[in-house]
Amino acid sequence: MNIVIIQPPLVQLNTPYPAGAYLAAFFRTTNTAQAKDSTTWLDLSTELFHHLFSRQGLTLLFAQSKKKALHLADVAERHGDDATAYQLRRYVSSAPLWIDWIDRIVAMVCQLPQSGHEWLHEFVRSAHAPRGNRMEQYLTTLNRDVSIDDGRILASLALADLADYITVAYDEHFSLVRYAERIATSTARYDDVLKSLEAPILTTFYETLLTQQLDSLNLPDDTQFLISVPFPGTFSAAIYTARYIKQHYPQAVTAIGGGYVNTELRCITEKRLFDYIDFISYDRGYGCFLTLYDTVAKKNVLSIHDILDGTAYYKTKYLYHDTIIQELNSDAIYEKKETELTKTLIPDYTGIDFGRSPRMADDTNPMHRIWSDGAWIKAYLAYGCYWHRCLFCDTTLEYVYGFCQTNVTALYKGLQKQAQQTGVYGIHFVDEACPPLALQEFALANCAYPHTADTDKTHKLTYWGNIRFEKTFSRDLADLLSYGGLTGVSAGIEIATGKGLEAIHKGTDIENIVCACAAFKEAGILVHGYMIYGFWNQSEQDLINSMETLRQLFAAGLIDSAFFHKFTLTRHSTVYKEWQEGKHPDLKPIQPDAHQFAENDIHFEGEHKSEKYGSALSTAVESWMHGQYLNKKIQSWFSFKMPAPSIAPDYVQKLIAIYEQKRDTAFSFIPSASSEKNGGRYVWLGGDVIVVSGAGTSGQKQICWHYMQELQYADIPAKKAEEIVSCLHNMSITDGVPLTGKEVIAHIPPTVFKALRGKGICALL
Repeated sequence: MNIVIIQPPLVQLNTPYPAGAYLAAFFRTTNTAQAKDSTTWLDLSTELFHHLFSRQGLTLLFAQSKKKALHLADVAERHGDDATAYQLRRYVSSAPLWIDWIDRIVAMVCQLPQSGHEWLHEFVRSAHAPRGNRMEQYLTTLNRDVSIDDGRILASLALADLADYITVAYDEHFSLVRYAERIATSTARYDDVLKSLEAPILTTFYETLLTQQLDSLNLPDDTQFLISVPFPGTFSAAIYTARYIKQHYPQAVTAIGGGYVNTELRCITEKRLFDYIDFISYDRGYGCFLTLYDTVAKKNVLSIHDILDGTAYYKTKYLYHDTIIQELNSDAIYEKKETELTKTLIPDYTGIDFGRSPRMADDTNPMHRIWSDGAWIKAYLAYGCYWHRCLFCDTTLEYVYGFCQTNVTALYKGLQKQAQQTGVYGIHFVDEACPPLALQEFALANCAYPHTADTDKTHKLTYWGNIRFEKTFSRDLADLLSYGGLTGVSAGIEIATGKGLEAIHKGTDIENIVCACAAFKEAGILVHGYMIYGFWNQSEQDLINSMETLRQLFAAGLIDSAFFHKFTLTRHSTVYKEWQEGKHPDLKPIQPDAHQFAENDIHFEGEHKSEKYGSALSTAVESWMHGQYLNKKIQSWFSFKMPAPSIAPDYVQKLIAIYEQKRDTAFSFIPSASSEKNGGRYVWLGGDVIVVSGAGTSGQKQICWHYMQELQYADIPAKKAEEIVSCLHNMSITDGVPLTGKEVIAHIPPTVFKALRGKGICALL
């Protein structure tokens, strides 16, 4: 049985979305439907990018858009918009330059072997290289001469400039990420989705690509196609793909699933959707496919088509005799199977060429760039969220409440194998929130791996991911994770006020947020914070206080980047569930009309009142991310009157002092030699310890070691020097084992132990 997993465009161009990798692993390892050796995964996001942004692609694009672009330029000029007229005419006139340079620009962004370092000199300086508005804005803010080091940023901005032109002059729904997202989110009508299928990017570029890709596989008519729909912006392309498959492979079985399907289409009543798909798969998908293929085998039939006979199948929905058949309730047998698979499956990126993935370096902020500047292997340490209580989150859906941690040791080994096969050693953990203990286990495995591998050709992994800012992330854990390869974390702050955090059931407070951020920054880890504004009951005072706290976090160097999202009420959120139970009487949802297609987003009375804050919040954060205007009064960011913050200007600094006291208290703890109770476990991060010849006072020896970019020194009893050095070596994080507090203190005197805490000796959770 041939199975083809398709990721339609356009989503996160720098790396494939992980759903395809997990589904590929599922079919290749479970031998479901005898598809172990006949499962293909097509990342059409990356392929459409290369198809469009090429000499041939831009030649066609400019030829088809020239007339419209010049017409829009004339219209803009008549309305006094000379800037738009100038930009459009410049694109049309400089089309030959764009066409000539595009393959080199893409090669630079993808860092392909043919990128030619020497081209960068010409690209950044030549008066005859193409330029767009974004590129020019970057150049004018440099305040220095442009250098070759600016080349990748300029190349990335060149693609963004071209994308702007395409959106204006060719296809209004185009975006480099999440194409046609507005179609699936703002209108929520299936008629609009069908209309969007006639968009020129799809009909002219995507259909040609789809034909080439599927023809090259020489597929039989009964192939099974699984189309991943992770975001609203991929839905139009997914339906276009399904329609194409039905037209060219009439005997094929087509299915859709993914994040957008799981959140927006759980109660779908639009029967026309099944004109192009045979069934919908919900949540993880494993249980759905296991159920279907078990039934195919049991009934001894050839195809899933033969069993879609009105029977309800686990986590599945399909149309039978003009009736939608569904079964989304629990099934103990398949739930157990899904849990086991979730714990053990390793995402399989076999066949994916990461070298074709563009690495967009579109910003100088290091944390902002981490999302797009790197071809990350995406995986999760745990499915679901271990907290799953936040008021705004879709906590009634399985992808949030269905917490299930993987076997971290097996996951690490599997990701190492994937890294060696693909040449990509960066991991992006896409967890709702990575469990701290799982992160620690992964870091320990990463530190030990080069010493336990069967080959010398091994590398440690580098990784980043989403967490929760909570007290578990102490300085000890941050140091360990940093040593073990963690380079950045992102986490939700949402409302940076005590009452605000309590109101949204965040499960943490500002003190713990500051402590976690401080620990990460001291350990050299980048930090991003997600913010939310526009809650139905949020006062202006609460918003301004939240904004002021965020400013202080930036000013103190505790956070590298942030983003303010506008609150969206969703059908599957905790707050909506509580509203249905009679709580939150001040929240007034507006029930959707009968023609609504996507179901998760729910409008509420007064939601537009907060839109006026968005521009100021975005502008302020953008400035703070680049170290600008950090002392500017919060109220002055707004064009209308806002209250002054009611929190102290040294609010965060005082919390930092609390963090430092907690850190120093933890470092001062000395385990008992007579009992393991509260003794903990310890590892040594300080590398090789050197006994300094001739140094030290009477009865003392001096040791030194390198830790966190500094050479550290300590005096130790001369008679115990060899024993202390040996103990530190035995608890080395790279080739030793963790020792209990009792074991450590038996060899290292308390005064020496205390001197080494925070400078190499690290406590484990």
